[in-house]
Amino acid sequence: MGSHTRYRSVVVDGLSVFYREAGAPDAPVLLLLHGFPSSSRMFEPLLDRLADQFRLIAPDYPGFGHSDTPAPESFPYTFDRIADTMAGFAAAVGAEDYLLYVQDYGGPVGFRMARADPGRLRGLVVQNAVAHDTGLGPLWATRRAYWQDRAGHETAVRENILSLAAIRARHVGDDPDPERYDPDLWFDEHAFLSRPGVIERQLDLMYDYRTNVASYPVWQDWLRRTQPPLLVVWGRHDTSFESTEPAAYRSDVPGAEVHLLDGGHFVLDTRADEVADLVRSFAGRVHEAGRRGHNVSRES
Repeated sequence: MGSHTRYRSVVVDGLSVFYREAGAPDAPVLLLLHGFPSSSRMFEPLLDRLADQFRLIAPDYPGFGHSDTPAPESFPYTFDRIADTMAGFAAAVGAEDYLLYVQDYGGPVGFRMARADPGRLRGLVVQNAVAHDTGLGPLWATRRAYWQDRAGHETAVRENILSLAAIRARHVGDDPDPERYDPDLWFDEHAFLSRPGVIERQLDLMYDYRTNVASYPVWQDWLRRTQPPLLVVWGRHDTSFESTEPAAYRSDVPGAEVHLLDGGHFVLDTRADEVADLVRSFAGRVHEAGRRGHNVSRES
C-alpha cells in the first residue's frame, strides 16, 4: 500500500461504511474516530504524516461523511449503536488490536468500544474529547436544556451546533489568529450537514449525548482501574470543551502524557506536525512497554 491514502467502503450490518486507509497492511493499527460535524477527512493530516509507521484506518460513522445515512426507523442514531457499528467495522477490516485515537464524538464511541472489548486496545490518544462533566463549556447550556425539553429547545440547538457560524466557531474557537484556518473546513462540513435528512439524524444524536454525560463516572472508573497508556493532545483555543479537561484525565491516569497545543477544537487544523510527532513518540513507548510486558507510564 505504501504511504498513499486509499478511499474504501466495507459493508457492516448492511450499511456501507466509508473509510480512509494508509500505511502498510502489516503495520500496527492506528484507528481514528472523528468528531462532530466532521468525518474521516479531519485525519488526512495524520494519514499524510504517519503512514510510514502505522496502518491508519479512519472510518466515517453512519450519517457522516460518505457512509450510508440510514433512516432512523432502521438505525437509531445513538452512541451505543454507532459504537456497535464501529466495533463491527474494526473486525471487518481486520483490526485485531489497535492504538485508538479519539476526538469529540470519537470519545464516547471509543470509550464504549474499549470497555466492551478491552483486549483490542493497545493505547489511547485523546484529542479534545470529554469524559468529565466539568469539561463541557458554557455552550453546553443550550444542549443541556435540549435534553430536558427537546421540542422546546430544538430551534436553539439547530443554531447552537448546526449553523454555518457555529461550525466555523467550532474550528476557530478563541484563537487570536483566525487567518490560520482554511474556510473550506467549515464550508465542507456545512455542505454535508445540509444534505436531506442529515440534520434530523444529527439532532437525534445530540439528544442522545445525554447518555454520554451519564456514563462519565463509569468511564472515569474504567480509566482509574485499567490505567491504559494515555496521550492527551488538546487545542487550548477550544470553546466547546474546557481546558481543565486534560488535567482531569491526568487525575484518573497519573501517568498520562498531556500536551496543551496552540490550536482549536480540531487541533490538527493548525498543529498536525506536532500531533504527529507526539503520537509517533507515544506509540514507540507503548510498543516498548508491551514488548517488556507492562504499561507505559510517563509524567509530562
